[in-house]
Amino acid sequence: ACRLQNVGEQGHMALLGHSLAAYISVLDRERLRKLTTRILSDTTLWLCRLFRYENGSAYYHEDDREGLLKICRLVIHTRYEDYTIEGFNVLYTKQPVIYISSAARTGLGQALCNQLGLPLSCMCRVPCNTMFGSQHQMDVALLDRVIKDDVESGKLPLLLVANAGTPGAGHTDKLGRLKELCEQYNMWLHVEGVNLATLALGYVSSSVLAATKCDSMTLTLGSWLGLPAVPAVTLYRHEDPSLSLAAGLTSNQPVEKLRALPLWLSLQYLGHDGIVERIKHASQLSQRLLENLKNLDFIKTSVHSPVVVFKFFREYSNRDQTSHATQASTIQHPIISNERYIYDTFNQWLGEQLAQLVPASGVDVVELEDEGTCVRFSPLMTSAVLGTEIQDVDQLVDCLKMKIPVLTSTLQLREEFEQEVRRTVGLLYIEDLSWPGLGVVRYNCHSDGKNDDKQEKELEKINTELLKKLNELESDLTFSLGPEFGGQKNCVYIGMVTEDLDVSELVETIAATGREIEENSRV
Repeated sequence: ACRLQNVGEQGHMALLGHSLAAYISVLDRERLRKLTTRILSDTTLWLCRLFRYENGSAYYHEDDREGLLKICRLVIHTRYEDYTIEGFNVLYTKQPVIYISSAARTGLGQALCNQLGLPLSCMCRVPCNTMFGSQHQMDVALLDRVIKDDVESGKLPLLLVANAGTPGAGHTDKLGRLKELCEQYNMWLHVEGVNLATLALGYVSSSVLAATKCDSMTLTLGSWLGLPAVPAVTLYRHEDPSLSLAAGLTSNQPVEKLRALPLWLSLQYLGHDGIVERIKHASQLSQRLLENLKNLDFIKTSVHSPVVVFKFFREYSNRDQTSHATQASTIQHPIISNERYIYDTFNQWLGEQLAQLVPASGVDVVELEDEGTCVRFSPLMTSAVLGTEIQDVDQLVDCLKMKIPVLTSTLQLREEFEQEVRRTVGLLYIEDLSWPGLGVVRYNCHSDGKNDDKQEKELEKINTELLKKLNELESDLTFSLGPEFGGQKNCVYIGMVTEDLDVSELVETIAATGREIEENSRV
């Protein structure tokens, strides 16, 4: 479904800023200089106050990775005194190392290396604890050991990129501990992530508040406040203006400073209270959903953060748990991996259904390292643009309540369906773990010594007719040819089912209908 962005008045204000910037750029040099300096200093002061970042400077940029890129350049200029003259030659003697969390957004490390002209060996991915129900945080003790090893082997630890809201699950690193570590090794600490938005609220969790002590942070106000085409902002603290200029964080060109204008106008239009209200509203939406999810059976939620991540999962009874634990002890056991695939498939279906039924919620599907496919609700990134309200969250919960019985029934009856099909003459069970439904079946006709091409055509004809006949039955079941891409040919795919389904009767109906079609085709 196409989601139209809710631009609203504040959005028009941001767009007006772009037109205004173009007009202002043709003013005479002195007036342009005064005006741009004022716009830049105002916006920077407001943002530093709003997000509790004292004595900060600001860099405004279109691509939200560009701020971090310029910060890397600044740190290289700072730590390698001869870099301005010698260039990359100074990096040979002491290779720089940039440390990035394994939970960081995909491709960030590679993008930085490409832009900085550094080999990928300069990038170090720091492992995280990714257990479901725990914070996905960088392993600080391991990071300490890695940095120590790098120092001993003659490398120069340069910068650490930490998260206050990982891209996947919205979790926050132990920023206080990481800052201590960075001070110990004279490293720069950069923080990014959606939870930085909550720094504007009256109450901020201590884990996120620690971000105000970092050396730089990137804020993406466009998505948080629902403002189209406004730049991202990187706030940073640095003493030497000449190095900031060399790194491209500041510019002598007045027109460059006009990048802040759309944001300057938007922030004035919304006002301090308006900005805080939007961020607070998004946090309340998360809280509301989380409270409701806790009361639902078969739904597991990840740890609390402004991003709510949940998945459908059937708990085992005590007896099942014992046998499950025995199976789990053999890691390669196919049942375990099959079960994981099936849950991923079902959660993918659930996420897509919820997004379709409640588009204003902005839910999407996310793949997380250990827990697989989950549904994510991240109102700080979507609610201001989509105009999400409390009633949308309530509707989301109602839809979820309707889907859970369907998921549990289908999961329970899948095995019975497989057994029934396997013991029925003329039917072939097709295992497809990526199909969100009861299962996949093919009617196999008698070959009678026909060649492969002829048999294939007959098979196609019978199964197509079978699908048509099954869809004519008066039932709540959905029969289809399966997914558009990657599905098996000449099969009948059966969708989600309810608990009152008589599986043996369904399988008998499919077999009998198939036989009837085959006999009629012979006549």
